[in-house]
Amino acid sequence: MTVPDDDTATRDQEKLLRFVERFAMVLANSGIPRMPARVFAYVLAEDAESYTAAELASGLRVSLAAISGAARYLVAVGMLTRQREPGSRSDHYRIFDDNVWGVIVGQQLPLVQAYQDAAAEGVQILRPGSSGARRLRETQEFFAFLHAEQTGLIERWAQHRQDLATASADRHGGMAQRA
Repeated sequence: MTVPDDDTATRDQEKLLRFVERFAMVLANSGIPRMPARVFAYVLAEDAESYTAAELASGLRVSLAAISGAARYLVAVGMLTRQREPGSRSDHYRIFDDNVWGVIVGQQLPLVQAYQDAAAEGVQILRPGSSGARRLRETQEFFAFLHAEQTGLIERWAQHRQDLATASADRHGGMAQRA
């Protein structure tokens, strides 16, 4: 096994941080606050299974206070989980679930249902045939369609994910990575 020299490790770290910033920008553009987006992108892309707040601050080159708020947000929305390692005085943060994107999409289902229900209420109270009732009926149908499609999509993703794990195990002649 060759150990990378310091220059290689530094270049790799810089590449990682540039990627984290680009991916965090995509996440931020979708509504996730900037610092939580950076922390999530780092935890997703970096190799360790879990991180202390100090490790995240050091890796991202930011203050511990910035990590504290970001980690709190990510735990609250279910993107990271906080746990305590035996004998440790520090919390450790890790991706909430190995199927993180399936979980994130699944967490949206109650919101989609709430939109559908709110639109259905509007359809009931507005004058039948009115423009508002027509628009709300279409809104209701859109969210009903979206809910059904997301549910099916999550199920198809679970099967696809299992197929990927099986193929990976076959290629590597052993147990698949956690799927």
